[in-house]
This record gives sequence, structure tokens and C-alpha cells, in this order.
Amino acid sequence: MAAHDAISIIRAKRDGASLSDEQIDWAVNAFTHGEMADEQMSALAMAIVLRGMDRRETARWTHAMIETGRRLDFTGLPRPTVDKHSTGGVGDKITLPLAPLVAACGAAVPQLSGRGLGYTGGTLDKLESIPGWQADIGVGRMREILADPAGGAVICAAGADLAPADKRLYALRDTTGTVESIPLIASSIMSKKIAAGTAALVLDVKVGSGAFMRTRDEAHALATTMVELGTDAGVDTVALLTAMDTPLGRTAGNALEVGEAVEVLAGGGPADVVELTLALAREMVALAGLDTDPADALADGRAMDHWRTMVRAQGGDPAAPLPTAAHIDHLPAPATGVLTRLDALAVGIAAWRLGAGRTRQGAPVQAGAGVRLHAVPGDRVTAGQPLLSLHTDTPETFDRARHALAEAITVAEEAGEHGARGPLILERVAVDRP
Repeated sequence: MAAHDAISIIRAKRDGASLSDEQIDWAVNAFTHGEMADEQMSALAMAIVLRGMDRRETARWTHAMIETGRRLDFTGLPRPTVDKHSTGGVGDKITLPLAPLVAACGAAVPQLSGRGLGYTGGTLDKLESIPGWQADIGVGRMREILADPAGGAVICAAGADLAPADKRLYALRDTTGTVESIPLIASSIMSKKIAAGTAALVLDVKVGSGAFMRTRDEAHALATTMVELGTDAGVDTVALLTAMDTPLGRTAGNALEVGEAVEVLAGGGPADVVELTLALAREMVALAGLDTDPADALADGRAMDHWRTMVRAQGGDPAAPLPTAAHIDHLPAPATGVLTRLDALAVGIAAWRLGAGRTRQGAPVQAGAGVRLHAVPGDRVTAGQPLLSLHTDTPETFDRARHALAEAITVAEEAGEHGARGPLILERVAVDRP
């Protein structure tokens, strides 16, 4: 590879030039191995925020990050592989019923997930509320579970050797005001997903007050970029844009959300969670080339069977009672009428303050903490009835959680034009191979 230097690469992007493949490879590799200083990568990241990157640059940046670590390989399995990623939202427990449901349809689902930071919960935090369940398993054990006809789904932690450049770069961006760049966000997500070795991928890109992308235009741009990255890397990829102005389902919090996911697998659960689970499952099954209706696998109990197998395979007891919070408080409806707004961000912050989330990486979370919704937009409520239940082991947090919810609720005399929740699935994004 030809020699390069950080300053010339920074200047090129600062001045609006398109970086060459060699320049990108050098910069990512040099930063990962400490040959490019943090302040130099900060300057380059800021130049990317201001000047952007085109499709080729973004694909190469993603490729360079993947090449700093290992790639998993699940070829040779007796099932087609397909994965799912969500950009995160309040009450988003969809991965929990989705992975075993798609496995019940005949696919292998190697789901590498993370822990939460801030108000969006982490899938691993949720599952760790199940007694005995372990997030860390080796690749060999993953293959065994994925090949098992009774299993087929794994939800586990990604190893530190999967796109290690991303971990260093993400931490730097978080402290230098360079998070808000669609090429950098997309490459951060997709470098790990492509390195995970799946043949197909479905993306759930959230949009709204409780999502990272607040506007539909931003969400569409991010979804398109990520679908392009997957497609260019040879991974069949599609995305759904889904609404996140109101919490998903009726719970936000670790064990609370696991309980709700099990309700869905048992044939019940909130209608919006069922709707999104089935929509994503149908996309995943189609990409895997399987001719199975996920609704049938949910209705006849196969998905629940695969859930139990999945939990047991990682040391958990699917029959054990889930943890519950020591203290519960109730937030009453402020008036009689129709609930027209329940802000997702506020509910997420309340759950976080109650102990369901963390303020720094590695901090503990409370398994039983969170918020339960007793009504959703469109429901009629009576003044004084419990609207939300606040769950925590630390009752001194109730006041701060209530403060987060102070402006989150609107009750009107009549429903009006916007009285009920709007469409959950806003758009499907797919692109052609270049």
C-alpha cells in the first residue's frame, strides 16, 4: 500500500475531495493501531460530518473497519442465515420474539446484540433478567445452537474482535461532536453486522421522538445508506422505517419487556408488538428463501418452543419467574377524555431514571425497573385512573421519573384527527446492486 499521512487526508476531505480506497484503508488502520492520533481522527471525522462521503467512500470505510478484526463464517449450516438490527427505541423488545419465530420458520438467526446506554434499552440487558441466562458464548457453541433443528436462534454479545475500529471511533465521535453523520452512523452499524457473517439482513430504522432519527427524511437517508452498504457487501438487505413517537408495546424496562415478549410468543401481547414482529419476520423469511408464513409458526406454538430452546441453550431457565421491582408507584390520568399523546422519549427517560438503564458503560441495571403503560393513544381514560406504573428498587428515583413525564401526556375531550396512534410501519427501503 502506498504511504499516506493523516494531514493530507484531513485536508482532502476538509476541501471536499473524495477519498481514495487507499487513503481510507490507511486512515482506519492507522487509527486502530495508534499510528494516527485521536485529534487527527477527530479532525477527519468532523470533515466527514461537514463534507459527507459518497456511496463508494462509505462502503470502503465500512470495509476498512471490518478488516481491522475477524469475520464470522456461518456457511455450511443446514439452514439459511438471516439477521435483524434495530436502531433502538423505547419498549423495543422485538428481537426477543422475532429470533425464535424466524428460527421456527426454518432459518438460522445469529443475532449479535448489545447492552443499553441511556434511555434505549439493550437486548442483552433484557435477556439477562432471565435467571441463569448468559450473553457470552463462543462461536463454536453458536454454530451448534444454530444447526440444532429445535433451536436455530442465538442472541448473544459480539466479541471485542468484531470490527474493533468501530469501538475506538465511536468513543471518539461521542466526545467530539461528530456523531451526527449518516455515513459514520451507517458504517458503525453495518461494519459489525456484515462482519457477523449472515447472508441476509433486515433493518428496523426507528423514527420519532423516542428514536435517534427524529424525522422521516433522516431515517430514510440512514436506512438507504445502510441498505446500500449491505447490498454492496453481498448481504441481501432491506429496511423498514417504523414509528417511535409512542413507546412500543405496554412496557419499557428489562424484565417487564421479557414478560411482554413471552406473551406475544404465547399468542397474546400488544397488537403493535405482534404487528411489527410479524412484519419483520416476513421480510427475514423472504430473504432466507423460505416459503413459510410466520403467523402460522406463532399461532401453533412452534415459536414458543424455539424460544424455550434458545433460552436453555444459553443457560437460562424459561420457566423461572422474572424479577420484579420492590416498589411500584402510579401516575394517574390528568383528566377525563381521550389519550392523544404519550411521548416515547419521556417514557424512556423515566424508565432510565428508575434504574432500567445506565449512564456509563458497564454500570449495573435493575432487572425489574421500568414503566408499564395502562393506556395508549386512542384509549379513553378517566381522571385519576392509573395511566402508568413506575417500577423500581430505589423509590427515591420516583420524583425524577415523574419529572421526566411532566409534559409527556395529553388528554383531550375528543380524539380529533390525531387521537390514535398513526401507522406503525412507514416505509420499506430496498436498493439495487451497483
